[in-house]
Amino acid sequence: MAKRVVIDPVTRIEGHLRIEVVPENGYVKNAYSSAQMWRGLEVILQGRNPDDAWMFVQRICGVCTTVHALASVRSVENALQLEIPYNAQMIRNIIIAAHALHDHIVHFYHLSALDWVDIVSALKADPQKAAKIAESYQDWKLNGASVFKAVQDKLRKFVESGQLGPFANGYWGHPAMKLSPEVNLIAVTHYLQALDYQRKATQAVAILGGKFPHIQNLAVGGVSTAINLDNEATLNMERLYYIKQLLEEVREFVHNCYLPDVIAISAFYKEWLNYGRGVDNYLAVPDLPQDTKGEVFDLPGGTIIGGNLSTVKPIKSFNDPYFINNVAENITHSWYKGDWTRHPWEEDTIPEYTGMPGGYVDGNEKYSWSKAPRFRHNGNYIPMQVGPLAQVLVGYAQGHKLTKKYVDQALSMLSSLAGTKADINALQSTPGRHIARAIRAQMLSDLALKQWEQLVDNVGRGDYEIFNPPSYPAGEIKGCGFHEAPRGTLSHWCVIENGKLKNYQAVVPSTWNASPRDGKGQMGPYEASLIGNPIAEPEKPLEVLRTVHSFDPCIACAVHMVDTEGEEIVKVKAL
Repeated sequence: MAKRVVIDPVTRIEGHLRIEVVPENGYVKNAYSSAQMWRGLEVILQGRNPDDAWMFVQRICGVCTTVHALASVRSVENALQLEIPYNAQMIRNIIIAAHALHDHIVHFYHLSALDWVDIVSALKADPQKAAKIAESYQDWKLNGASVFKAVQDKLRKFVESGQLGPFANGYWGHPAMKLSPEVNLIAVTHYLQALDYQRKATQAVAILGGKFPHIQNLAVGGVSTAINLDNEATLNMERLYYIKQLLEEVREFVHNCYLPDVIAISAFYKEWLNYGRGVDNYLAVPDLPQDTKGEVFDLPGGTIIGGNLSTVKPIKSFNDPYFINNVAENITHSWYKGDWTRHPWEEDTIPEYTGMPGGYVDGNEKYSWSKAPRFRHNGNYIPMQVGPLAQVLVGYAQGHKLTKKYVDQALSMLSSLAGTKADINALQSTPGRHIARAIRAQMLSDLALKQWEQLVDNVGRGDYEIFNPPSYPAGEIKGCGFHEAPRGTLSHWCVIENGKLKNYQAVVPSTWNASPRDGKGQMGPYEASLIGNPIAEPEKPLEVLRTVHSFDPCIACAVHMVDTEGEEIVKVKAL
């Protein structure tokens, strides 16, 4: 067997992920993505009330909380063909945007930037020189030599104490690290500042949602966020203007700091624009609905096949059969009973753990708790990459004005800083996924304020409606609820019989991207994106982490834990 490099667990992600690669002559020849947790929410929900599902499923993850709650209520509303009031749509939209802004900021600075930034190198930086470099590519109010010097002094205390805290165990000094000490100091400074701005985004979510994480204000049929401008205990103008203030501050950080940082680092590592493409079929769903039926959206969705933008096909509504009829999951290489490809409404979830008898993946056995979602195209089920890159490409291909505006601006800046022409295809890469995520954050920071204005205008006209009560018919109904979550296309699928959940499935972004091979041997996006990646030191596989982290893995969403012996792990008493 060829020599293997195993990263287990991959850190700076949510959940337990095992990546196994086969290096050859300094590059990755083969790769396997293995999710090491099992998700049992599908089983737990059987027989329960559809109204309650959203409270359960947002416990799938401590990071991706609001997204599962939203997809769940949309799934049940879709089954009932239930419209929700305009105010409820706008409140949901603000929560969607604010949560995603928090998520995108955290992902770049706190989860993945350390793959590119050599923290310890920042101690050698000249703060005056760092200030000049920062001013050359961004207009951010919290730059300056004194700011950079203060951060450098703080970092020096970490290092001299022998306790690097969150910066411990990094591949500092790795030959693949190439930023100057001054750029490293800029990045460390913004890492610390980003902690404050991601918090501002979560504050906005908490005001509307009641708490964060795990919001409390959703309901099948709308929201429970009471609106009364004359009541201090409800959503009033004081709270609304505080939300606006928070959103404006986050927008300033995204536009003036986050996006320029991502583009600058991508330009310094411009050779990486040739690595990490992998699966170039893309899937995104429309979001930020602008009506009560879910037929008009501020963000577009659709598919692109083979990386060719001319193949774009839109997904137009919550009822679009192009999406609903063509999603399936395969379990040939997943630790579930059987070997099938089924539509989510027809699936079961029966765990059957067989492990890896040889200690490594041989390509023939089951090797992951993640299923393998696939999309039917011309009669074949094919892998799809989901995430901000998919949404940006789909929007750009459809001529979506806001997408096109910010993509063109980003590519112009990238070309200028890199000293070489970068077109839309440059985004189909490891750093391209980071750039696309920052572009999406730009759009969401604008659109969050648009949703706020629309909500305030509507309330100002005297409309306080927030809820349309559901009514469950006898017999069987089916629903699909989708949402373009921070990590990509999320869909929840329910089968309701006589008012109770008969079946429930969640097909999540990290299941699409982290999927193992399917029955035809087709790789999932993580696996495919690693092929051809450089790997300078197999004992320190930094480059592998760069590409995996660019997807922002959330394995807790893809799967959950199980004791393979069937023993009870913990008992919790509800008081």
